[in-house]
Order: sequence, then structure tokens, then C-alpha cells
Amino acid sequence: MLAMTVTGCGFVGMSDDGGSEKGKVSKVSLQVAAEEADGIMLATVTSVKPELNWVHYAPTDEGCDSYTIDGKATGSATRRVAVMTIVSQERRGSLLGVIERHWKGEGYKITGVNRSKIFPAIYASTPEDFRLVAKVGKKGQFFFGITTPCFILSKVEDPKTTPNGTPFEGSVVPDPYVRSDFWSATTSIPSTSPTR
Repeated sequence: MLAMTVTGCGFVGMSDDGGSEKGKVSKVSLQVAAEEADGIMLATVTSVKPELNWVHYAPTDEGCDSYTIDGKATGSATRRVAVMTIVSQERRGSLLGVIERHWKGEGYKITGVNRSKIFPAIYASTPEDFRLVAKVGKKGQFFFGITTPCFILSKVEDPKTTPNGTPFEGSVVPDPYVRSDFWSATTSIPSTSPTR
């Protein structure tokens, strides 16, 4: 984890994250923070067994308005993952439960839960105030995202972590197409819905 030198700044978060709070910043570059986010994301998706087929998509970074650290401009980076595994309606709650337990096991705080039957989601934050989301989109597709707090602005490269899915071209995320004997099954299994 990053060694944090806390000075405080307004958090630039993902939409629908249950409200933003004052974040934490460190005197490291945004690239270093993005690499930390990549590691957290990789640990999240690989915590799921049986494994999910997943790909990176649409990494972004943006400035934190006028906030500076030692006179230097700051920015926030967001990393995103799309799951190509078909997750049946009967198994979506179980998958969200797996993610919730992993995040709690890592010491992350669950900051919000969307209990929609169609588009459920769970939100969390790390002790360093990286904000995470796992959510269900159209056709039951799972998406994961993580947004960093404000760090010293720098050039940010695309994620170097290697997905196990086939990268796609263009800006439109393909629908899930990889069948799983477990996650695509239409029988329900005992599970606990995400809770605070």
C-alpha cells in the first residue's frame, strides 16, 4: 500500500458513490496512485472463484480543480473493468457477496449498497480513500471501478495488469459472452446480500 502523507483535498469520485467525503492525498505522482489502483482492482477480480473473464476499459484521469500539493497541480485517476462472463440473475447476488466479503477482508469500508433487483451495486473505500464500485449493468453485465483521491498530477499510462479476457476495439463494451458452469447457471445458491 502507498505510504500516505495526508494533507486533505476534495475527492473526485465516481458517480453514484453514495456521496463524496474529504479525501486523502499523498506526495506521490498520479501514475504511482494509478498503479496502486490497478493492484487493488486485480486483487478484487481475482478473488472471485470460479474465475471471471474480464477486460480493462476506458481508463481516465482528470485534474482536481484548483487544489495543489506544494504548489503542484493534482489529479485523480479511474480504472475500470468489464466482466465478459455471463452471470445469471440467480447468481448476481452471490457474486456481489463474494466481492463484499473480499473488500471487508481487506479492511475496506462498505460505503453504500444499491439494492435494485435489476442494477444492484456495492460501493467501498480503502483506508487511503480509493473509492471502489462493483455494479450490474444491462444484460446483467458486471463492471468494477476504482477512483483514486487527488495526487500530484503526472502522465498516467494504461493499466499494465493483464486481463484474462480478449481486449476489444472501440469505445463500446461488448455484452458478456463467456459461459461459466457456475456463474451462468440459472439455479440459485445460498448467499447473503451485500449489507453495510
